[in-house]
Amino acid sequence: MRRERLESMVDTPLLWLAMAGLALFIFVADTVTDLEIAVAVLHVAVVLISVWTGRPRTVLIVGLVCSILTVLSFFMTVRGDTEAGIANSGLSLLAIGATTYLAIRIELADLAVRRAEADLARISRITMLGELTASIAHEVSQPLAAIGASSNAALRWLSASPPNQAEAQHALKRIVEAAERAGEVVERVRRLVRRAPPSREPVDMVDVIDETLALMRGKLRANAIPLRTELLQGPLPVMGDRVQLQQVLLNFITNAIEATVETRQGDREITINTSSDDREVTIGVTDTGSGLSPQAMEHVFDPFFTTKEDGMGIGLAISRSIIEAHGGSIEAKAAAPRGSVFRFTLPLARGRKD
Repeated sequence: MRRERLESMVDTPLLWLAMAGLALFIFVADTVTDLEIAVAVLHVAVVLISVWTGRPRTVLIVGLVCSILTVLSFFMTVRGDTEAGIANSGLSLLAIGATTYLAIRIELADLAVRRAEADLARISRITMLGELTASIAHEVSQPLAAIGASSNAALRWLSASPPNQAEAQHALKRIVEAAERAGEVVERVRRLVRRAPPSREPVDMVDVIDETLALMRGKLRANAIPLRTELLQGPLPVMGDRVQLQQVLLNFITNAIEATVETRQGDREITINTSSDDREVTIGVTDTGSGLSPQAMEHVFDPFFTTKEDGMGIGLAISRSIIEAHGGSIEAKAAAPRGSVFRFTLPLARGRKD
């Protein structure tokens, strides 16, 4: 189980209650037990539990609290040999300190790895946007052209004698709508390239699919690839990071376009479908390209594995990392009669409501 999923399960008040209860139990047991028994060394278990939070500062605080409880227990203990008590307390403090130090070092190293993965994912998004430049420019140029046409129409209606205010008002409304569409495209691009830590919030996968297709329509049209959608009605809510999930879909659709464009024009088609039950939702992208060999299919999600001459081999590896971090699964298989199917499954945030 990946750390991100584990954190979402244990980062609750119940975890903190369990840690406090265990620390208190060890403190009481250490206080009422003869000091010849180094009971306080069990505080190491509390420190190790705190590692599950994924926060180095929390580990440090827990280690300090356990050390204070150990010292306090030594002074509150009225029975047993003092010299043995000092030795056992010292041994316990050493074990707690060493465990805390090592846990913090491991957490900091893990944090550095997560940041490196985030930077790599961002680089992948920027590289992908470079490939989508023509598509994005097309999506922005359409509302800009509509703004120009509607502006000229509004001027003509206002210049008429007498001015036609009703038609001019309609033209101005069209200008506002077109400006909003252009702003939405720009905002999608900004979300993809901005540097921000992953978030966990309710995300409707229907909206994620719509936003992704809005960025890809230009590239689909440029390559004369028909798009077929088989989408469920109603929201498909999951807990996750909208930008990361959109990146996975962008990777899937971009790869599908590159695979499909190699086939003759009449045979080109990409299908996006969704399916769901009470627990999870599955999103699939199917292409009619030449497909992958069984050997390539086994390694398609491996880092730096690619079948493209100019490929980096990180897009699908990052996609797998993102989906697994969201508690889901990802797979690729051959499609019938030809092509490939790439799909991922995510747990629903709650029961789906139609």
